[in-house]
Amino acid sequence: MNILFIADPLDRFKIYKDTTYAMMAEAARRGHVLYACEPQHLAWNGAKVEASARRIAIVGDEANSDRLPWYAAEQAEHLSLTHFDAVLMRKDPPFDLEYVNATWLLEIAERNGARIFNKPQAIRDHSEKLAIAEWPQFVTPTLVTRDAARLRAFHAEHGDVILKPLDGMGGMGVFRVKADGMNLGSIVEMLSEDGARTVMAQKFIPEITDGDKRILVIGGQPVPYSLARIPQGSEVRGNLAAGGLGRAQPLSARDREIAETLGPVLQARGLLLAGLDAIGDYLTEVNVTSPTCFREIMDQTGFDVAGTFIDALERAVH
Repeated sequence: MNILFIADPLDRFKIYKDTTYAMMAEAARRGHVLYACEPQHLAWNGAKVEASARRIAIVGDEANSDRLPWYAAEQAEHLSLTHFDAVLMRKDPPFDLEYVNATWLLEIAERNGARIFNKPQAIRDHSEKLAIAEWPQFVTPTLVTRDAARLRAFHAEHGDVILKPLDGMGGMGVFRVKADGMNLGSIVEMLSEDGARTVMAQKFIPEITDGDKRILVIGGQPVPYSLARIPQGSEVRGNLAAGGLGRAQPLSARDREIAETLGPVLQARGLLLAGLDAIGDYLTEVNVTSPTCFREIMDQTGFDVAGTFIDALERAVH
């Protein structure tokens, strides 16, 4: 297969932990041909959507995860997205208007026959934080609003809450407010920009001390291990980007129940890969833009997550 990866700049990859690199390495090992571009390299010329894409090859000793360079690239070519057997949208958030523009361009390409994973409309339609509303049986008490008075009342009711923006990633903008309400007003004003932006409030889940679990769902089926991202020191956030420690562990019965409930629904919508976040017994996010944690699970358990993903991709294309 010819596979196009739409991603962040390759030179920024930290290949020892990068999920997109793990996908690329496994695809290359199977003999698939790799291309790469960034979202700004997409264009519609009035007839078709093209990418200014470079064919790439993985170079060096793959056992050395610190090597540079790790890839060799040919000159960019303007290629129709229908030239590729599969197009993988792996651009990291922020999910801003330019990200949305990219999904619209990818939808045009899809109508012309391109095969895109995850499906552009499905990416756009699933707010990674608000998507949990579809499965309230798995959700801790939650409020989503711009209204400062309602946020204050939610805190008064539950005493210990988490407040966060709807468009954050990597734990950015996540605050815990305990029963004393310290800085509640300032936090609400800052996150909501005085009522201009929507905020999510959730009852604090004490099991965060055991980790914010990333449960991977590939082709509708759960990977048998999650990655528990455990907060360190006085930090309340488990995100790896916020310094959390990643610990791979078998899925709990509740993890599996959540994954097996959501998996077939997400697959039917064109989401080949999703990353479900859970704390304790509660679902907290449904990540669909560029879910990660392949490398950590592979390195700690030996389970071939990248191989499982490329298997699913090959089935989806053929």
